[in-house]
Amino acid sequence: MPQYTADAYGDKDRYDRATAHLDAPLAVVDLRAFDANAADLVRRSQGKPIRVASKSVRCRALLERVLARDGFSGIMSFTLDESLWLARSGFSDVLLAYPSADRAGFAELTADPELAAAVTVMVDDPVQLDLIDAARPAGGSGEEIRVCLELDTAYRVLGGKVRVGARRSPLRAPAQLGALARAVARRPGFRLVGLMAYEGHVAGVGDEVAGKPVFSRAIRVMQAAARKELAQRRWEAVRAVRAVAPRLEFVNGGGTGSVQHTAAEAAVTEIAAGSGLYVPRLFDNFRSFSGRPAALFAQPVVRRPGPGVVTVLGGGYPASGVAGADRLPEPYLPAGLRYDPQEGPGEVQTPLLGTAADALAIGDKVWFRHAKAGELCERFAQLQLVDGDRVVETVPTYRGEGRTFL
Repeated sequence: MPQYTADAYGDKDRYDRATAHLDAPLAVVDLRAFDANAADLVRRSQGKPIRVASKSVRCRALLERVLARDGFSGIMSFTLDESLWLARSGFSDVLLAYPSADRAGFAELTADPELAAAVTVMVDDPVQLDLIDAARPAGGSGEEIRVCLELDTAYRVLGGKVRVGARRSPLRAPAQLGALARAVARRPGFRLVGLMAYEGHVAGVGDEVAGKPVFSRAIRVMQAAARKELAQRRWEAVRAVRAVAPRLEFVNGGGTGSVQHTAAEAAVTEIAAGSGLYVPRLFDNFRSFSGRPAALFAQPVVRRPGPGVVTVLGGGYPASGVAGADRLPEPYLPAGLRYDPQEGPGEVQTPLLGTAADALAIGDKVWFRHAKAGELCERFAQLQLVDGDRVVETVPTYRGEGRTFL
C-alpha cells in the first residue's frame, strides 16, 4: 500500500483548487514535492554528483530545474535522437544510456564538433563502432566520438543458471571490459571516457512490499548479496578499463532505489537517478527512503452508474515491463477508490468502485499516480506546475514539443 495516505486528503483539496480553472484530463507536477525529492536524492548520494535520467522526466523545463540545483550534473538520455536534441538545446553533458543503430543520428554527430563534444554514446560491441564509422562523412573523417562502455550487472547464481537482473550488456567479466577498451583505444576517431553499470534489480525493485513479509525478506537477502558481488566486480572492471584509459572521466552507477549503496563504492564517481524526482507508485516499497508523489494526472468523472461507482474518462495508461496489476496507474485521490476487476483502467472510460465514489459529482477530478515516472509524459502534452494551491507555470512535455523518441 502507498505510504502517503495520511497526507492525501488535504492534497486533493489543494490540487483541486490549483486546477479549478482547468478541465481534465491533465497532469501536474507538485514543485514542492519535486524539490524535496531532489534534495533527498542529493542527501543519499553522499557528495557524488547525480546524473539525471531523462526518460524518467521527459520535460526540458524540469530537467533544467533540477540541473540548476547543487548535487546534479549531466543527463542520462535514452535515444540518440533525444541526445542530439538535448545537446542542441544547450545541455552540455549528455550520456546516451543505450547503444543505438540510428545511422542518420550518427552522421549528424560525427559531422558536428559541438554535438560530438556534448554527447557520449554507449558501446558494448565492436560492431557498434563499425556502425558509427560507416556513418562518418565521406573519406572516413569526422569528429572524435566520446564512448562509454557498459558492464552487465545481473546477479547470477548456480553457475549462471539463475539470473536476477536485466539483460543488458554482454560485457560481464572485467577482462571483457578491458578487451573492448583496448579495441576503442586502437581505433581512430573514438575516445573512451566512461564506464556505466546500472543495477536495476537493486535500484528498481522495492524491498518492503506491503503484505508480503517473506517475499520482502527474500528480496533484501538477494539484493545484499547482489550488491556485494557487483561492488567487487565493478571495482575490478574499473581497474581493467583504467589500465587502458587512465583519464577515464566518470564511472556511473546506481538508480533511485540504490543511490546510497552505490555512492558508498569508491570506484563509482557519479550516480544515475530520475524516477525519485516524480516518485511513481513502483517506488513505494523501499525501506531505505520514502519520497513524495510529485507527478499526478487527473481524469474527470463523466458518469455515475450507481451507488459506490463513478466512471472517469480514459485512464488506461499501463507502464512498460512484465504485465501485471503493479503496472497500472493507481487511483490515488480521493482515497478508497479501486478498479472494477471486470474492466480495469480502460482506453476511453474507467469505472471506479468504493464508498468515496458517492462523494464525487460529474465533472469532479479523480487523481492518479502512474506506475512509472516519465512514461506519464507520453500521455500529456503539458505539465501544470503546482506550488501550494496555485498553478505557477505550464510547461511542455517532450510530446508537447512534438518529440516522441520511443
